[in-house]
Amino acid sequence: MEPIEIIRIINFTLAALFVICYAYQFVYLAIPFLKKDKPHRPAVLHRYAVLISARNEQNVIGHLLDSINAQDYPKNLVTVFVVADNCTDDTARVAREHGAVVYERFNRVKVGKGYALNELLGHIEQDYGRVFDAFMVFDADNLLEPNYITEMNRTFSDGYEIITSYRNSKNYADNWVSSGYALWFLREAAFLNHSRHLLKTSCAVSGTGFLFSRRILEQRGGWNFYLLTEDIEFTIANVIAGERIGYCKDAVFYDEQPTTFRQSCRQRMRWARGYVQVFQAYGLKLLTGIPKRNGFACFDMAMAIMPAIVLTVVGIATNAAAAVLGFLAGQNVLIALWSATQFLVNSYLLMLFVGAVTTASEWKNIRATTAQKILYTFTFPLFMLTYIPISFAALFKRVEWKPIEHSVSVSLADMNRRAS
Repeated sequence: MEPIEIIRIINFTLAALFVICYAYQFVYLAIPFLKKDKPHRPAVLHRYAVLISARNEQNVIGHLLDSINAQDYPKNLVTVFVVADNCTDDTARVAREHGAVVYERFNRVKVGKGYALNELLGHIEQDYGRVFDAFMVFDADNLLEPNYITEMNRTFSDGYEIITSYRNSKNYADNWVSSGYALWFLREAAFLNHSRHLLKTSCAVSGTGFLFSRRILEQRGGWNFYLLTEDIEFTIANVIAGERIGYCKDAVFYDEQPTTFRQSCRQRMRWARGYVQVFQAYGLKLLTGIPKRNGFACFDMAMAIMPAIVLTVVGIATNAAAAVLGFLAGQNVLIALWSATQFLVNSYLLMLFVGAVTTASEWKNIRATTAQKILYTFTFPLFMLTYIPISFAALFKRVEWKPIEHSVSVSLADMNRRAS
């Protein structure tokens, strides 16, 4: 068989596999317009521990703590804990000045948010006992709307013991990189997790802004999630265990997105490698869980962490190999180049559609000018396409956890004034 014919067969097969794996996510786009959220049950007041792992975050952590202190939830039911993780600045001092209970950690061997959270939870257990009903996790660059804990408590009172929330961004309008991140997270909240919640399947925890109960902590034996994407690992472990992760659309928080492409590459390479790690550790259990009671959730999570990377890398590698073979055989390789171009154009148009739907749906929540919202809808597919070389490199390059520098030092009041 000629190399060009091989290219056609491979690309048709990959396209079919993409449709099989991800067609259901287009159904997700319609669900929030077709189904309504059920009313909450009567809320019961619970006692919460807020967990913050911070490394050299003196510039931003004060604003997060101010937004927590300004919550409309009873203050005597919320205790804020900060683990200052290998800090060389004044993070610990700033956190204490804003009322947090601070533990300082210095460990250059066990590096990463997972280790820091587990150590923090150990301190809380030793010093406070089992007094907290649930735990909320934030990053130091986050900001919370004043009703955040109240809304999370309402969903917790509905019976959900793991809950994620609506993730917005402080710096959407900075450039095409920050807006690319921000639009993806808005899509994840509005058209993945919200749809999953409405369909009564499991949502996915993403980085920060989530809650888990004491029972979940004890059933998992502590916070024993240390892979490069500990949030995804936590999600998958609980889905496999039969837990259903809920979503609270009215609990809104903001975080800061990277603005430089170099920093973005480093972070997304860690994510891509982390997905591979999670699939290696849990993939078989996910796949064998598909025929069981929570089978769709297992299928959904399996699709979320692996096929896109694998299919994309296989497509690029096989097209490149076929083109080289065709060239060596003296054949016309323009068909291979046309195939690659067609793949990129189709991918761009697909991501443009997803970005446009998300931008239109979340228009009022995006903190940017009209011109920026329109412009960054068109640059969003370019941002997503850069995942292709990043994911490819992540399969072969040594990747380690490194902190992301946060510099957008603004309060919630500052953000609201700028948006008005």
